[in-house]
Amino acid sequence: MQTITLDSPGNFSISQTEIPKRPPDSALVRIYRVGICGTDLHAFRGRQPFLSYPRILGHELGVQIMEIDANDQDLHAGDICAIEPYLNCGRCISCRRGKTNCCTTLQTLGVHTDGGMREFITIPVNKLHKSDLLSLDQLALVETLGIGAHAVDRANFNPGEFILVIGAGPIGLTVTQFAKIAGGRIIVMDINENRLDFCQQAFEVEFTVNGRENPFDQLKAITSNEMPTVVFDATGNVKSMENAFSYVASGGKLIFVGLVQDNITFHDPEFHRKEITLFSTRNSTGNDFKRIITLMEQNKIDTNPWITHRANSDELIEAFPTWLNPDSGTIKAMVSFENW
Repeated sequence: MQTITLDSPGNFSISQTEIPKRPPDSALVRIYRVGICGTDLHAFRGRQPFLSYPRILGHELGVQIMEIDANDQDLHAGDICAIEPYLNCGRCISCRRGKTNCCTTLQTLGVHTDGGMREFITIPVNKLHKSDLLSLDQLALVETLGIGAHAVDRANFNPGEFILVIGAGPIGLTVTQFAKIAGGRIIVMDINENRLDFCQQAFEVEFTVNGRENPFDQLKAITSNEMPTVVFDATGNVKSMENAFSYVASGGKLIFVGLVQDNITFHDPEFHRKEITLFSTRNSTGNDFKRIITLMEQNKIDTNPWITHRANSDELIEAFPTWLNPDSGTIKAMVSFENW
């Protein structure tokens, strides 16, 4: 089977490898779609803190089941599915409490262990989420949408609150999408005007703020001097994450969605004065996957704006570096292993 490996930062190779043998309680699946996300881009740059090389990337996957045993999830050969790529132990304190997304020994496909940038992979049956209505493209988008869905659930805000999303990249857009579903009044901040325009056109965002142009004053004007009660930072940028504390209203919440390989510092007296609640958010859960697929099947999530760039597996090595260029306008690139 064709396999694409990131041998070292900036260096992919394509090889032919053996189709894996299927362990018990697992399915052999054929991979048709691989979404490219910030984790993959960071890995290519050598900036992903949890990843070692060489590594087969790929955790946003649209697949078809090829081989599977009888199971209690009504899954059969021929079904097309999204893969929940977070392999958890089921036994640790977080798993026992239902927080499988932060298992103490979590192995994420394409990060801690080899992922789906290949034609076939075996996957535990309970990590497959099928749909009879969605396309392979849509199923490959479920994982990235899960990041935003889980983050918004962590914030637990009320309809009508002012919600600031900092960073209009793919993860920030998933937060924006689910914050809108939850009834928030959305403000998106970025330093890239093209991305702000995209937010307004594709996601009908009510307010946008250019982060280079006195953002604090812009936010005060939008919120009648009260500031947003919920702030999500999806940048993965130290300076942005540290500045985010100043944008939170008194009694508000700050949620770090983006991951950075560094220390974050803040001014403690101001943090205490406002009684800010600080959250991190990581990955998503199987219930998030099920909910997102249902919302997509009900046409409550519009996936049409998401995929802006495409390549087949033979084109990936040449195309991948171009997706890192901010001027490319890449929101979500999708890789196809054969056409379907």
